[in-house]
Amino acid sequence: MDTEGSVTRVPTLVLMCGPAGAGKSTHARRYADADRALASVDELAWEAGHAAAHPLPEDAARRVATALRSRVEGLLTDGRDVVVDSSFWSRASRDEYRALGRAHGANTLVVYVETPREVALARVAARTAAHPHDVVLAPEVATSYHDGFEVPTPDEGPLEVVRGW
Repeated sequence: MDTEGSVTRVPTLVLMCGPAGAGKSTHARRYADADRALASVDELAWEAGHAAAHPLPEDAARRVATALRSRVEGLLTDGRDVVVDSSFWSRASRDEYRALGRAHGANTLVVYVETPREVALARVAARTAAHPHDVVLAPEVATSYHDGFEVPTPDEGPLEVVRGW
């Protein structure tokens, strides 16, 4: 309760998590609605002119990451619920955003989009750069992203696992 006796609303930070091709963007759109804002790393990269292929050059990746964090912070500061569409491929990246959520008084939920390797890699192989969530990756890059992905575990904090196929 706040000082006037009313209940203070606690924002929620939802971290969509999974390797390229898992279906994060599709599920992120299901979580985002009128009450939950969507912050997408792919959309920010696209808006910055990085539409063709990834990985981004290091300086561009840094700028996009900074823009994503700034957008999420701004939304949380406004008391909004936020769905973040990014890979969150490592526990460290998830921990960083959990700390960001705590700093803004938000509850954080990791949503891991579990998708078989062959399905995710086939989806990536079919991409054509037609829109922000259709980023082209060389087969060896997509494979390294998938194989280097650190699957979240319940000991990290609240976790929901959804199927991406």
